Amino acid sequence: MRPSIVLPSLVLLAACQSTSPTASTEAQEPPRSTKPVLSAVRPVRPPPSTLLPVGAPAPDLTATTHEGQPFKLADHRGRPVIVYFYPKDDTPGCTAEAEGLREEWPALQRSNAIVVGVSTDDVGSHQAFAKKYRLPFALLPDVDHEIAAAFGVPINLGVAKRVTFLIDKHGRIRKVFPAVSPEGHAKELVSALAEL
Repeated sequence: MRPSIVLPSLVLLAACQSTSPTASTEAQEPPRSTKPVLSAVRPVRPPPSTLLPVGAPAPDLTATTHEGQPFKLADHRGRPVIVYFYPKDDTPGCTAEAEGLREEWPALQRSNAIVVGVSTDDVGSHQAFAKKYRLPFALLPDVDHEIAAAFGVPINLGVAKRVTFLIDKHGRIRKVFPAVSPEGHAKELVSALAEL
């Protein structure tokens, strides 16, 4: 079945590469690779630099936390959810950001908010990071970059950009922080929650 779908695309690709309308078929360069054609049949995901915008529905995120618990974003409708992406466990900026959230935990709890951190580190790394800094919230491993892709968060050299999404109780994105500064970000989130 596949050749009947791919073949017309290859013919079209070869036709587009022709440099002259009068050039013969023999003079045309054959397509260099079928990869671009085959990649077109993969599921569509947001481009790597296109963050989900304010007002968009949050993705149907399902994952397993660093503690082995299932996490489904849709199960938390009725409460605000903070999904924060960070580059790497136990590095200075990421530690400062996580500790800030831990220090503001009472205020975040008063807002009835759920907090989840996401990085491309694996479960073991997340477990060590959460234990070392006594983090009271869940960390989600995103080794395959699927969560980042769902939110449109760029991955550079294998790590996610530092971005935070605030999702309201109806499951819609209410605020996006596209360039987070680790110091003071937790207080910024407490203020944003107060405005919901």
